[in-house]
Amino acid sequence: MPDYPECWQTALNLANNTMPGLARELSNARRLLVIKPSSLGDIVHALPAVAVIKSAMPELEIRWVANEEFVPLLEGNADLEEVIAFPRSRMRGPLSVLRFLGWSRTLSLPEPPDLVIDFQGLFRSGLMASRSGGAKVVGLSDGREFAGFFHHHRVEVDPDAHAVDRYLEVPCALGVEVPSEDTGLSFKLPLEKPESPPPEGFVLLHPFSRGAGKSLTVESVLAFCEAMGQCPVVLVGRGGPKLESLPGNVHNWMNATGLAQLAWLMENALFNVSVDSGPAHMAAALGENLLVIHGWSDPLKVGPYRKQAWVWKSGKFFRAGNADPAVARGQGKLPDIAQIKEIASQVREIAGLS
Repeated sequence: MPDYPECWQTALNLANNTMPGLARELSNARRLLVIKPSSLGDIVHALPAVAVIKSAMPELEIRWVANEEFVPLLEGNADLEEVIAFPRSRMRGPLSVLRFLGWSRTLSLPEPPDLVIDFQGLFRSGLMASRSGGAKVVGLSDGREFAGFFHHHRVEVDPDAHAVDRYLEVPCALGVEVPSEDTGLSFKLPLEKPESPPPEGFVLLHPFSRGAGKSLTVESVLAFCEAMGQCPVVLVGRGGPKLESLPGNVHNWMNATGLAQLAWLMENALFNVSVDSGPAHMAAALGENLLVIHGWSDPLKVGPYRKQAWVWKSGKFFRAGNADPAVARGQGKLPDIAQIKEIASQVREIAGLS
């Protein structure tokens, strides 16, 4: 018998004796297809689940379907044999069905997968799983849009649990041992140092989000930067309103970094501050020197996964692992100017700047 890691040997013993179905499906698989095309934060959240599967089955060939704009997040990932780009933007209009059917042929090449995990849980991702020719398709119980129609196995998940924990239920169901602490999980993100990095000791601010009602105002951004005094502040992100007349301590890198450079900046920042967004989850994956600003969204479900990271909601600061459900799941709104100055003061204190 191959020399499997101890955690996987335990899973094999369970599969051969007491665990039917899913555990044996994985133990017999050589090729795994992961379907998680979007969004940025959700792809980050799924990384640990794939990593523990690969650790348990190092010979398993894993391919991952991701939207074209998120492929750079997965390129170079040692757990993956291949990243398959899904051209989402070209799947519109009257010919979209034909384009999709033509593209989906790549999912079964060079050979159909033995096992498919549909982390996305939508009709489109279920159809991808079906078109791949996968022998067995695993989905989650919180799938929508009739995605379950394409699944052979459904893994029960708590819809109120954090996304990382929901995805980790899949390797658990497959018989793989999962670390009990968040520090034991692996978020493998690409890191690319910019040619001209900002000065050391900078605080990174990601102020804008594509999600409705999650972005700071321009006035709040200016107030935060001014309240940071002489500390260098690096602004990052995509889109958002135009920023003018910025204080002298600000380095405006808006719309100027790829995902790998953004990850490098986050890992090397003295401290990260972000609104609830995909980049916030990248920062959380890279460490605990982070504060995420939440308005209406629930940090217990979509906040930073690292327990020691900081959260602001409804005027309160707390560690992600010590959230009061009444505050986390209650109504909230983004900070006003006075509160954003208070956030800057708290960041200065946490980062040892005051």
